[in-house]
Amino acid sequence: MVHVLSSRILLRPTDPERSRAFYGEHLGLAVYREFGTGPERGTVYFLGGGFLEVSGRSETPPAPATRLWLQVADAAAAQDELRAKGVEIVRPPVKEAWGLVEMWIADPDGTPIVLVEVPADHPMRYRPGI
Repeated sequence: MVHVLSSRILLRPTDPERSRAFYGEHLGLAVYREFGTGPERGTVYFLGGGFLEVSGRSETPPAPATRLWLQVADAAAAQDELRAKGVEIVRPPVKEAWGLVEMWIADPDGTPIVLVEVPADHPMRYRPGI
């Protein structure tokens, strides 16, 4: 078994400054570290148990299959906060048949981001005997 010490998602945006503004200012992700200089410098953000690195530049947006799944404590509160910051809500919070509350947004390159609230009674939280 491979002993993973850390995990990171790497995005190569078409406009790094625009993406840094989105992830840092609009989503409010905390910066873990930055490296390099100039407009294509790298910025690594905290993502709870992992990291999101926005660095370099791509001529094309990420593949349509690329998606981010971010857990939040309260999807409705996240919606209000993001709307106030001018973030377009692709789909407002909805309790899905599988019991999670999901809200969809997208980054400036169109990368889908699912903000997920795990209700207190959901099996992902329920751990018998603990």
